[in-house]
Amino acid sequence: MDRLTEMEAFATVVDQGGFTDAAKKMGISKSAVSKHVSSLEARLGARLLNRTTRRVSPTEIGLAYYDRARRVLNDAGEADALVTSMQSAPSGLLRISVATDFGVNHLSPVLSEFLADFPDITVNMVLNNRYVELISEGFDMAVRIGELEDSTLRARKLTETTKRMIASPSYFEKYGRPDKIDDLNDHKLLHYSNQSSGNVWKLTAPSGEKRQVRTAGWLSVNDGQSLLNAAISGLGIAYLPSFLYSDAMEKGLIVDAIPELPLETQGIYAVYPPGRFTQPKVRAFIDFLVHAFAEKGPADW
Repeated sequence: MDRLTEMEAFATVVDQGGFTDAAKKMGISKSAVSKHVSSLEARLGARLLNRTTRRVSPTEIGLAYYDRARRVLNDAGEADALVTSMQSAPSGLLRISVATDFGVNHLSPVLSEFLADFPDITVNMVLNNRYVELISEGFDMAVRIGELEDSTLRARKLTETTKRMIASPSYFEKYGRPDKIDDLNDHKLLHYSNQSSGNVWKLTAPSGEKRQVRTAGWLSVNDGQSLLNAAISGLGIAYLPSFLYSDAMEKGLIVDAIPELPLETQGIYAVYPPGRFTQPKVRAFIDFLVHAFAEKGPADW
């Protein structure tokens, strides 16, 4: 007899508390269940079940065997599900969390191509500027930028972006230009208010020394595009990623505040809940994003 079938019959008898209910659960006859269990006991040379007219319960050996058998059966079920999942066409609702500025500027423009390629998937893209809990808040995945805080999530790198301090030429004409990091204490800084580290800029000096600039900002906003607009209008110096400022810099609306400083590079990642296999709809979207951003970054935005 098939070893897995024997194990399944035995585990189901334990789960259901008897042969009759186990037979109903498995969709076979009571005598077939009994034969599978008896064959298992004969092969192992041990009695696994205490049988009385009123109830069936596992012996001490049977209980120990049950724990291992149930684990094996669960693994076998997951293996079957994995194969089925990998062969099935991606479909269903895909719920995504992404920062507003990246979502508006770079994710939204490519969604039409993705949905055309996968017509059985529907997308609910939630734009916000806060850290969401994927599992508890019901998201299938998120796009995150910079250092990943939650190491329990699975992640795939999509591309990279650089960060630099930028301001408008008119701002520098009015307030002068900083020559070094310490000069920033005398300037008007524009901060991102949702940053977990607060109003702190992590910079690298030309020597390679890591520095932190902690000053009160003249303006704090929870949106990167709004910070860019403020910088363009001459309100101060902002510290932003290249996927936001590249067009404005190309047009001469903003310039690098301290060009001598090394560029800070950040990864852009697709993150999704841990598990033994990835849902086809999630895998399809991540593969699509990798292809869509293949020629982007770090500074090519």
